[in-house]
This record gives sequence, C-alpha cells and structure tokens, in this order.
Amino acid sequence: MTIGFIGAGNMARALAGAFASADPDLRFVASDVSSEQIARFATASGADRAEPAVSNAEVAERADILFLAVKPQILPSVLPELAEATCLVVSIAAGTRISTIEAVLTKARVVRVMPNTPGLVGEMAAGYAAGSRATPEDMQAIGRLLSSAGVAIEVSEDLLDTVTGISGSGPAFVARLIEAFTKAGVANGLTEADASALVLATFSGTARLLAEKGLTPEELVKMVSSPNGTTVAGRAVLESSTYESIIQQTVDTTIARSRELGA
Repeated sequence: MTIGFIGAGNMARALAGAFASADPDLRFVASDVSSEQIARFATASGADRAEPAVSNAEVAERADILFLAVKPQILPSVLPELAEATCLVVSIAAGTRISTIEAVLTKARVVRVMPNTPGLVGEMAAGYAAGSRATPEDMQAIGRLLSSAGVAIEVSEDLLDTVTGISGSGPAFVARLIEAFTKAGVANGLTEADASALVLATFSGTARLLAEKGLTPEELVKMVSSPNGTTVAGRAVLESSTYESIIQQTVDTTIARSRELGA
C-alpha cells in the first residue's frame, strides 16, 4: 500500500513515521513546495520507502490513501489539482468541512481528521469522521493507521469541533498549567530546570497512572489525599476557586471559534 502526503511538514512527518514503524510494507510518496521538507519527510518515513512527486496530482495518482496535510488557507488552491482523484482522501486541515472537499473531489472518498501536536512524539489524540462516500472498510483502515500514532476516536463530523476544544487545542492549555506549576516551584526555591523536570514527570505520570490503572480522576484524588495532609490543604484552595468554570469557558470558546472557521 502507498500512502501519499500533500504537504510534508511536522504533522505529515509525525504521521508517516508512525505509519512506517507500524507497517514495514508501507510505501510513501509526498509533495511539498520545499525540497528541505521533502528531505525531512524521507528521513522520517524511511529513505528507501519514500519518494518525492513532481506534482500534487502525481501524489493522488500513486496513493491508495492520500493525506491532505497543508494549511487550511492553502487547501482551496490545492483541491482543484486533485479533482480526478479516486483514492481515499484524508484531510487534516483544521476547519475545512468534508462537504467542501467532496464538492471538488467528486470521485474520492473523504475522511476528516483532527490530530494534535503530541503526535510528533507518538502520543497523538485524534478524532476522525467519515464523509458521505467513505465505506466501513475505509474507516477501519484509517482507524488502524491513526492508532499507530496514538489514540484515535471515530466521531460524527459535528463533534470534531469538540475534539478541537479538548485535544486539538488542548496541548496549549495543558502547557499553560505546566508553566504555572513550574513558576510556583521556582517561587518556592527550586531551580527552573528542577521544577520543570518534576512538573513534567508529574503530569505525564498522572496521565499514565489514570490510563493504565483504569482509575477515575476522583479515585486518584482520594488516593493522594491523606486526611488533614498537604494535598487536602492545597485542594481547599483549588476546589474553592472557579477553575472548572474557567476550563469550561476555555473549551467552549475554542469550540465556538472552530465552528466559525468551518462555517
């Protein structure tokens, strides 16, 4: 099977690298305006398994599955070049609706994906949705591919805006929390390097503990909270604040903006 990429930037390289690691028989073809990006793409997916294409149309002709990995504002100029494509087309262009792509690519089956930046380290959290012509077999194939790069959940397209609010934009929000914890450590005597190391390990370790032990957040909170201990004292401050409302507003605003961009 040949996987094609139009656009060979960070996310394309992350996905191709994960796909290549999961299936040694896959081959890749890519196009990009930058020869440097193409060279990096070949390194990520395997120099002996990746080939450049002279045009976007050539990628579509050679690919069994074609990923549209260009910026949303560039996509309208790319789609007409792919009008004759008959392969399975996967768009990771944020905000661009499936119907917009299907209106131009009238012969292709279309799937839309909302990935996120932790895919760069194999920890992607993605949602994906079927277009009107995508088959159950298409969706199974895409689910297997995406799962090799992290977590992939199939949803209806209208829920991709919610996926954007939770996981698409989520890394920026989590990064702010990590930044705040790190600053608190520095303010209380730790070096920035030491505080950063401890906070990063705490966030990643907490996520892993919840996932691998099947704990709910509430169960973990109780596990850490000894009666009259330090955690209980800190929780009293956090849980009397409006942190839940702030997070809800943050996600809601992100979702609303995603809907605006896709209108």
